Amino acid sequence: MTPGSGFRSEQAPSGEHSMSIGAVLALLREDFPEVSISKIRFLESEGLITPERAPSGYRRFSQADCDRLRFVLTAQRDRYLPLKVIKEQLDAMDTGVGGVGHGGTRLLSSARSAVAPATDFGARGGRVSREELIDRTGADAAFITELQRNGLLAVGPAGYYDEDAVRLVEAAAALVSYGIETRHLRAFKLSADREAGLVAQIASPIAKGRGTGARDRAEELVREIAALSVTLHTQLVKAALRGALD
Repeated sequence: MTPGSGFRSEQAPSGEHSMSIGAVLALLREDFPEVSISKIRFLESEGLITPERAPSGYRRFSQADCDRLRFVLTAQRDRYLPLKVIKEQLDAMDTGVGGVGHGGTRLLSSARSAVAPATDFGARGGRVSREELIDRTGADAAFITELQRNGLLAVGPAGYYDEDAVRLVEAAAALVSYGIETRHLRAFKLSADREAGLVAQIASPIAKGRGTGARDRAEELVREIAALSVTLHTQLVKAALRGALD
């Protein structure tokens, strides 16, 4: 890759190592257990990666392709960004606008620091024990219990929380520190449940459709609508509060 080329997928020079889609899948699954060949093909169909094709027709992936996939999957997992936004970021890097230098490894490191949140618990896996949740958030056991009693926090059948529980507890604790009672946070949960139900009605028929990548298209639709929902919610709250301190 040339300086300023970002994650652009380029043909590997003669002799440069290239990988099959199965090899790429094996590399990615260590950090992204849910990734599949169908997912990789879907991202290709959406223009996020452009692997070369061997004369036999098989896809051949370069290290740049693999780094680009890691960027996309990290942005989806840790920031829940829709592909449209991720593609805009990648395009900026490809043209040098993002200020990212060349070199696959360094690019990946820069991409992760730009995309991942300050407290990235995604890399630690999807199982968080109650003790870990308390340790990472600084919340006490009574607060965790109160969140569960009010339906804001759910624990899995094996007694573990998922990785999103960490950020949920942190946000709830911050709101409570401003004098909001935990029981009042149930309004946020009710609103989220209504929004989730609406999104599910739209995405479910797509996920059940036939054809390659149906579920991936449905998941991407969910991300897109969720991102728009958060933006709309923020603007509505701002509008409702406008002039409140006048």
